[in-house]
Amino acid sequence: MKIFTAAQIKACDAYTIQASGIRSSELMERAAVKCVNWIKDHFPKDTLFVALCGAGNNGGDGLAIARLLHQRGYGVKAFLLRISKDISPDCKENLQRLQAIDKDLAGIVEPDTFITDIPAHIVIIDAILGTGLSRPVQGWVAAFINQVNQLPNRKIAIDIPSGLPADVVPDKEAVMLKAQDTLSFQFYKRTFLHPESGVYAGNIHILDIGLDKTFINATHTQFKTIDAEDAAAIYKPRSPFSHKGTYGSALVAGGSYGKIGAITLSAKAALRAGAGLVTALIPAYGYHSLQAAVPEVMCRVNGERVIEKIEGWEHMSAIGIGPGMGTDPKSAQALAGFIDTCKSPVVVDADALNLMARQPELLGKLPKGSVLTPHPKEFARLFGENTNSMIQVDHARIQAMRYNINIVLKGHHTAIITTEGECWYNMTGNAGMATGGAGDVLTGIIAGLMAQGYEPHNAALLGVYLHGLAGDLAVKELSQEALIAGDIIDYLGKAFLAIGSR
Repeated sequence: MKIFTAAQIKACDAYTIQASGIRSSELMERAAVKCVNWIKDHFPKDTLFVALCGAGNNGGDGLAIARLLHQRGYGVKAFLLRISKDISPDCKENLQRLQAIDKDLAGIVEPDTFITDIPAHIVIIDAILGTGLSRPVQGWVAAFINQVNQLPNRKIAIDIPSGLPADVVPDKEAVMLKAQDTLSFQFYKRTFLHPESGVYAGNIHILDIGLDKTFINATHTQFKTIDAEDAAAIYKPRSPFSHKGTYGSALVAGGSYGKIGAITLSAKAALRAGAGLVTALIPAYGYHSLQAAVPEVMCRVNGERVIEKIEGWEHMSAIGIGPGMGTDPKSAQALAGFIDTCKSPVVVDADALNLMARQPELLGKLPKGSVLTPHPKEFARLFGENTNSMIQVDHARIQAMRYNINIVLKGHHTAIITTEGECWYNMTGNAGMATGGAGDVLTGIIAGLMAQGYEPHNAALLGVYLHGLAGDLAVKELSQEALIAGDIIDYLGKAFLAIGSR
């Protein structure tokens, strides 16, 4: 799914109105109907609502929703905040339509006044400010939003929480309404997908309001979400006339004294991801434990307690390096020698990233198309600090294009950034995956997919999606608290089945 800016969404609305030959208020009514249908599916008929509405089109949405809820038998009252002397035409029309039914259904909130007596069981609908917001909220409206945030009521934001910009992570001091649910029209806003701002939106529900497909398809954006359809399009079903050699050989290199578990997880994940053959290159210290843990994996050793040389990769289809590797100077030298000579794309993770941060000249020597999988702190060590996660993603886009590499910037919505600077936000995964070893599993999955012939960027996209989906399937049976990295591997099979059945 494409992610559009606020300006692009506004243009899409305008194009839809013109192409469909409808009035803007009719499109607003369409959006309101979708919202009310969602509310009807999630709240019983005896639920009471208060709709807080601004003077713009977001307020018009709220007034239309209040009217439709009333007509469907819900108890509801709307309050129009007199934010300015002007009121948008569509907002005014919906205010008049609501008042025509019953004047008591709509009240006016004058400047510098507040609503303080909303009982806790009443659901608040936030339609004060929408995507047209161009500056931080200040004054009375900011104080009003802060007062609403103090209320214990459940809050539903319409399109976007009031005060939250669509395209940039706001300053920490910015005032934004904090909702439990956001009913967003047609698209994700980029701020929904970053932790500093996404926490205000709560659970996101994308409602298709029938915006024009011609405009959507023709309009370029570098930002997208990867969903089940995208993953299914990348996925390659197996041919019945195949053998283990058809699906390539993967080498995973890493491990050190006390960290053999990391490379063991990567090796097992590469197998579960479908690689025909997997070899683990580890220090001799871990030989017996890895062979016992994953007998299907072949094993090579180099060094006693740390890897001292990376070898045996020349005929491999894919290479993943770094999990549990440690940062011993001998391993640093081994990594530098490997990068100097390797010409095929590799997956670089964990301590290999940390070692590269100490030898930044290695970045320019990476094989083109390689996949780096840092978490935010590892990224900062490599490329420098950023003030928020969205700026970090934008910085990652620059670095991916600069070095002709793919970057998987891990997080709640992991950002997969291609060599062309295209950014895909992953929509699978959950907080249970915040556990040691989960990243090592992802390295193995991506390497396993590359071994089978997936292009590096597709291996990253599909690998991240599968990784998150396996975690989602696992928590349904195990809970977020009990999930461990090995469970993600165990549920990879079900994740593949889910993609293959589409």
